[in-house]
Amino acid sequence: MSESNCLKLAKSIIAGRRIKRGDDLSIFLTAPLPELQEGARLLQDHFCGNHIDFCTIINGRSGRCGENCKYCAQAACHHTGIEEYAFLPKETIIAYARANEEAGANRFAIVTSGRALSGRDFDRAIETYEAMRDTLHIDLCASHGLLTRAQLRRLREAGVTSYHHNIETSHRFFPQICTTHTYDDRIRTIKMAQEEGFCVCSGGIIGMGETWEDRLDMALSLAELGIESIPINALMPIPGTGMEGRAQLPADDILRTIAFFRYINPAANIRLAAGRKLLPKNGATAFCAGASASITGNMLTTSGTTIKEDMAMIAKLGLTNREEDCHAVTGTCGAR
Repeated sequence: MSESNCLKLAKSIIAGRRIKRGDDLSIFLTAPLPELQEGARLLQDHFCGNHIDFCTIINGRSGRCGENCKYCAQAACHHTGIEEYAFLPKETIIAYARANEEAGANRFAIVTSGRALSGRDFDRAIETYEAMRDTLHIDLCASHGLLTRAQLRRLREAGVTSYHHNIETSHRFFPQICTTHTYDDRIRTIKMAQEEGFCVCSGGIIGMGETWEDRLDMALSLAELGIESIPINALMPIPGTGMEGRAQLPADDILRTIAFFRYINPAANIRLAAGRKLLPKNGATAFCAGASASITGNMLTTSGTTIKEDMAMIAKLGLTNREEDCHAVTGTCGAR
């Protein structure tokens, strides 16, 4: 039986080819999904081996955000009934991080609502990261919005190795989901974080009304930025937000997106995020066709999967969360 075009493309990527803007991308939208996934699996095996990277997050400050992102339950302009609270006590965050480390998570992130963490709350975050750096072994990630270069440098000095800042969608579609800041604001923050030595985690949300071309554009933009960890969220429409009532994406649409993100970003960690429960077997099929990472535990505002459940799942798939067991060398977010 002759090789599919998808498999041929995957082998050419392993040989050194990279998908560029201006290339014919029609194969990603027209190829039968099983063929596309076959090539994605080959790429995943080559670039990521059998390692699945798990990160956990804590919502360190919730609600009252002044931005108007249509999808977000924490925006003050929406009325979602979400719990609102100030920055959590250091002891609470450290205890949660320690429990996640002991359960097998590879990295831990504090995520906070708002345009940017600042003032005393930022100082509290620094104190918390320093304490975790000195007492835990888990890799530390931060997600605190549009920070300044000086703030990013302080985070790096406090032991944070990864900075999370999604581009969310394509440049074209971004104004349809947010007008209080711009796509370029986000790109500027990402580039500063990279210049300060962070591994950057950046992806987006699909299912907000964007086109397939927007999704391809997002994948290309992330490749051009050299992003090493790419979370893919499938919109879970939350009542009270600007996305309330939007139909959820079919599983095959999510799986196709995950697969072509692997072709366009072959060495990145393609990370399952919100919406995993929309996938067959809670994402097990995705872990075998492009996804090499996942957020585990609870999402910010939508329920996720427990670490114990995820460890059992990947064991059944013959995968591991231990980086030393990975048989391929990657450039993805790794050791501190």
